[in-house]
Amino acid sequence: MSESETNPQQRAWSRGDLAKLAAHLPPIYAELLCEEADLRAGERVLDAAAGTGTVALAAARRFCDVVAVDFVPSPLEQAARLAACEDLPLVTHLADVQDLPYEDDAFDAVLSAFGAMFAPDQGRTAGELARVTRRGGRVGVTGWCMAGLIGDYARTIGKYLGSGTGHSPFAWGTEDRVRELFPDAQIRTAWRGQPFRYPSVEFAVDYFAEWYGPASAAFAALDDAGRRDLRADMIDVWHAHNRATDGTLVAIADYLETIVLIG
Repeated sequence: MSESETNPQQRAWSRGDLAKLAAHLPPIYAELLCEEADLRAGERVLDAAAGTGTVALAAARRFCDVVAVDFVPSPLEQAARLAACEDLPLVTHLADVQDLPYEDDAFDAVLSAFGAMFAPDQGRTAGELARVTRRGGRVGVTGWCMAGLIGDYARTIGKYLGSGTGHSPFAWGTEDRVRELFPDAQIRTAWRGQPFRYPSVEFAVDYFAEWYGPASAAFAALDDAGRRDLRADMIDVWHAHNRATDGTLVAIADYLETIVLIG
């Protein structure tokens, strides 16, 4: 990744506090990913673009030897604190998922939940995930679907700030794209739904605006009128996906889970 691409992404993801979001996101996706990857005790596992290490901790609970890597320091520091609270061994490294600092075949399994999908160079990212996985090992990734809650959320931000060039991050939420990214591998996929539960729609909008880096960056870039309009549009997005009828928020975000067998 070029410096011009890396710095804006790092600045966006450094805003807010992923730990605040992760604390109230049921880690169902992480447990499912670890189970589908069929992790075994003693295996070497990398959580790539790990954020606060939800997947890394799930792997460590399975007695794996786990490394978590991300290019933003604060989420990794939170991952280390959470591991210490559970007395789980965890190694953390600060690095870009597009340029992993590991030898070829270094891991039995490489996992990334809603992290690697946001790296700008998708081909390079997939290549790095595969490179550091041993032959016969597994790469497991999850990607949000564009036709769903998170896609609608991203489109709304894009309406105010513009969208990037190249492949959309949500391409990782399509079977065709993941097969393009791993053309010579055996692949199995599953469609999943991740629940989001908050006290109200308005609470969710304001919570994300404060703690979710890209949303925080979007609100900060707008004037007062723009922030009011963006907030109103975000309220509409959450309302459109809300299944609750009691004033709270229950929404399901669709995503694609992919397991790649490295040959």
